[in-house]
Amino acid sequence: MSWRPLVRQKRSAHSGLAEPSSAVFTGNMASLSVGEQEMEVDRRGESEESGDDETRRKSINGDVDPNQPTTTSKEESPVDMDTITLDPEEEDVDLVHCRIGKIEGLEVLQKAKTLSLRQNLIKKIENLDTLKSLRELDLYDNQIRKLENLSSLVELEQLDVSFNILRKIEGLEQLTQLKKLFLLHNKIGSIGNLDHFACLEMLELGSNRIRVIENLDSLSALQSLFLGTNKITKLQNLEGLHNLTVLSIQSNRITKIEGLQNLVSLKELYLSHNGIEVIEGLENNKKLTTLDIAANRVKRIENISHLTELQEFWMNDNQIENWSDLDELKNAKSLETVYLERNPLQKDPQYRRKIMLALPSVRQIDATFIRF
Repeated sequence: MSWRPLVRQKRSAHSGLAEPSSAVFTGNMASLSVGEQEMEVDRRGESEESGDDETRRKSINGDVDPNQPTTTSKEESPVDMDTITLDPEEEDVDLVHCRIGKIEGLEVLQKAKTLSLRQNLIKKIENLDTLKSLRELDLYDNQIRKLENLSSLVELEQLDVSFNILRKIEGLEQLTQLKKLFLLHNKIGSIGNLDHFACLEMLELGSNRIRVIENLDSLSALQSLFLGTNKITKLQNLEGLHNLTVLSIQSNRITKIEGLQNLVSLKELYLSHNGIEVIEGLENNKKLTTLDIAANRVKRIENISHLTELQEFWMNDNQIENWSDLDELKNAKSLETVYLERNPLQKDPQYRRKIMLALPSVRQIDATFIRF
């Protein structure tokens, strides 16, 4: 659930990732206008598949954009399911924002492979036992307090219960075929009950109340892990995630880069908005193409000269002051995007020119493309 507006589109899914803003971020969200480029929001490293155009008004911090109308009013009265016409032949069932208060009467949907019940008034997961062909279930933005009554959906591959009121991960033991699990923006306090997810490829736990990274050892197939906007203080217990390619732990309380030595397949690392002071601990992460350490307390660019595959380097809002630090990036021959704004370096009148001379492969400096 991240997107990138006018600047180079990439990492799609439901959307792209936003570039860093030239206004100071608060959390992971900012609105801005930079010269000729108009930017929207910065949600780098938030998962891209949970949410849609209507619900993107919600930031990863759980705030609602005051300029946008509330999509689902919790004061609305639920409708009776009898008033909704269901097609027994339909495989993709879309019941978004229908003011459904209770899941019932869906037994006719025997052929359904995807069921979207997002933005309703549902308080309880129930009455889905007969939908055994279901592959994707979307309960985003409801009022659900507990994961329950899902044991019959053994073919389920994707489950989204983001923007609800869950306090723990539970009731999913039978969903052994699950590949993508989205639990963004709930009240989950710890990571647990994931031992049976041998097929899980994506786990989104951003904007919860998690303090410790734990109980991930069994997720050997995991490729993407999103833990942004929690209360995590240490990078740890990631050793078993050998297939991980994307790791996002933005907006936490991390002070040191560590515990990543076994993540040899890692391609994208998002650590912005933490308390990191030194770039270190990346010796084994030679496949990194994106490194985001924006909005930390870093004084030097160092210990990354071996990251020769780097394409995007986000170091804005730090304390970089020496031009010689850019030598660390010279081995990255495919480097295209560099963010260094709001560092002491930017005070130099030749700021852009010096970056271009030091890093000739770069095509974008901060939010602006280089014009040749």
